[in-house]
Amino acid sequence: MKRRATIVRVISDYRKTTDKVFLNKNTTMAKNYYLPLEAGKAYHIYNRGVNGTSIFKSDENYKHFLKLYDEHCSCIVDTYAYCLLGNHFHFLVRIKEILPTYGDLYPKFSQDKVNKKATKTVEPSRQFSHFFNAYAQGFNKYLRPIRTGTLFQRPFKRIEVDNASYFSNLVSYIHKNPKKHKFEEDYKIYPYSSYNSHLSDKTTRLDRKEVLEWFGNKEEYTLFHNEEIDEGLIENWIIEDDDDFL
Repeated sequence: MKRRATIVRVISDYRKTTDKVFLNKNTTMAKNYYLPLEAGKAYHIYNRGVNGTSIFKSDENYKHFLKLYDEHCSCIVDTYAYCLLGNHFHFLVRIKEILPTYGDLYPKFSQDKVNKKATKTVEPSRQFSHFFNAYAQGFNKYLRPIRTGTLFQRPFKRIEVDNASYFSNLVSYIHKNPKKHKFEEDYKIYPYSSYNSHLSDKTTRLDRKEVLEWFGNKEEYTLFHNEEIDEGLIENWIIEDDDDFL
């Protein structure tokens, strides 16, 4: 269970997840969506199109978004779950404990002896911004007529995942988002989430083994998702309900 220990180490209030323990409804939590992303910590990452505008128009857009996410963010995060939906998205990630330098990512920096940036550690928030900008540029050109201006809200929101109940229920909550927003009645067949990737044997960039070990196995993972989530019990952890959706 060595991999499972990785998640446990970043969650301070550890308890067995199969207990399905939630915070009390009367619990209050001050939301701070813009804390720095710190190495070794887990986060719920969320963003949407500016003013609720659509950020995905086609299957090609969804696939390109994940491709760019891999190119820009896999070097700084371990990814546990995701869901992409029309005008917004969710990721559950852990910032890697050892972050690369810009020289590691961009060899040309290392070749330039004058460029001091080569030895500077990559800033996770800035790397996410590079990712959003890269996608926005391609998406704006994809549309006809060509779109101009900002695509995503700035800055993107994040909440630290610092207890076991939050982690377990967030995985389920993210995967059930297609049903919540009426994209798909059966969230299990929605193509743009990580739900089925965790049940598949195909190669993936997800930390599938770590997530399945967290729940116990594939059967326990499925059973946990079959449980209904009372959002009133996790309202302090839900980012998107502070926004209006199309």
